[in-house]
Amino acid sequence: MSFPKRPLAFVLSATNHGTMIVNRNDQRMVDENRGYGVGYQLFNTSCFDENEVGFVLGLLNCRRQHFGDGVVAIDGGANIGVHTVEWARHMYGWGRVIAFEAQEVIFYALAGNVVLNNCLNARVRHAALGQCSGELLVPQPDYFKASSFGSLEMRQRSNSEFIGQAISYHPNACVAIPMVNLDALDLDRLDLLKLDVEGMEQEVLLGGQGLLVQHRPILVIETIKSDRNILMAFVEALGYRVFDIGINMLAVHETDPALNQLTLVGNVLNLKV
Repeated sequence: MSFPKRPLAFVLSATNHGTMIVNRNDQRMVDENRGYGVGYQLFNTSCFDENEVGFVLGLLNCRRQHFGDGVVAIDGGANIGVHTVEWARHMYGWGRVIAFEAQEVIFYALAGNVVLNNCLNARVRHAALGQCSGELLVPQPDYFKASSFGSLEMRQRSNSEFIGQAISYHPNACVAIPMVNLDALDLDRLDLLKLDVEGMEQEVLLGGQGLLVQHRPILVIETIKSDRNILMAFVEALGYRVFDIGINMLAVHETDPALNQLTLVGNVLNLKV
């Protein structure tokens, strides 16, 4: 019996984050020598956003130091799970991760990476985060074509990023998936919230305002596709102080002792743990 010849998209890769399922097409080349994407970084450097990962691990340590074991972190827009795996492995015995990924095929890799690395203190959900609970129509890229899949926007904008292939947002070309708002999770504790949701950051914060007021988690929010000033005004009104960390905005509540462990040297934010 012979099987039909077919292309391979997802492969097992030995990375600095552990063995991971990665799409070998996950790259958007800017020119012959430069590109971006989770897969692009992993295949070229063995790691993904190493400095950011290390910084967030330090933030989790701070929450444990000041608030004790039982730390809870949400990875919103988890992609294949580099942050999810790193956080869960780091917090073995004292914390857990809840990860959300809207792209079904990417979610399969995320779930596989959690199991491959025995990060059983992580729970992953095939769902989008949004302002309210319901459904979201998600476009379907071709995962056999080179593209930065993590850059795919769930909602079309007038200036939507070209990820390496044309994307159809016609309802007939999309698939409905669950959409969840943070307040509906009804968590007893939340220490850290990371949002990398390609322009939906404001919607997610609006849908989690009750959770933010109740638990005052540390926030790490990507701002390249959202209005940073609007996001900053929203969290500052809730009592947060805001710092720039690359393409992300770090927000720490004014009552959080971790605030005293942050120092700004020039334009570099350092964390003393």
